[in-house]
Amino acid sequence: MPNMISLLRGINVGGNKRVPMADLKRLYESLDFTQVQTLLQSGNAVFTTDQTDIPALTRLIEDGIQRTFGFEVRIMLRTPEQWRTLMHAHPYSAAQMEAPDKILVLFLADAPAPEGMAAVAAGVKPPETVAFNGEEVYLYFGEGMGRSKLSTAWIEKQLGTAGTGRNWNTLVKLRALVDGD
Repeated sequence: MPNMISLLRGINVGGNKRVPMADLKRLYESLDFTQVQTLLQSGNAVFTTDQTDIPALTRLIEDGIQRTFGFEVRIMLRTPEQWRTLMHAHPYSAAQMEAPDKILVLFLADAPAPEGMAAVAAGVKPPETVAFNGEEVYLYFGEGMGRSKLSTAWIEKQLGTAGTGRNWNTLVKLRALVDGD
């Protein structure tokens, strides 16, 4: 069973930072990861490794991407336990969960400072909502993400840390990969 989930930030968007998932899988396997599986084209992967030092593992993957593809990419790593916890701890109502395409979880590289969280909260306008849980930001876009004035770049700037977002449907698919469903 895979014991790590990695999310690459900002790849395959608008033709920039192209990382074919087959090449990403080969890179991960060259780093001695096993049971490597990728999901979609946005840089989602699950894998097994004996390494337990998350910062060192993050640097190893980021360095491998730099060597292999020639550009820098930030990586957010989570364990299956962290993944299950963040999905269970969501702040959404039953009605909101009926529209998973309006739900985004922003995975942060570092826990945000309170003043950054306050700035983001002040920038959210109903029917949007925001909630913070450690290194995750839960966002609900009541009128859809495409109509929102919130951007990941603005949120990152307020929080002072990098992040990468995934919609709820992708979270469910990654959990299924990890759980072997």
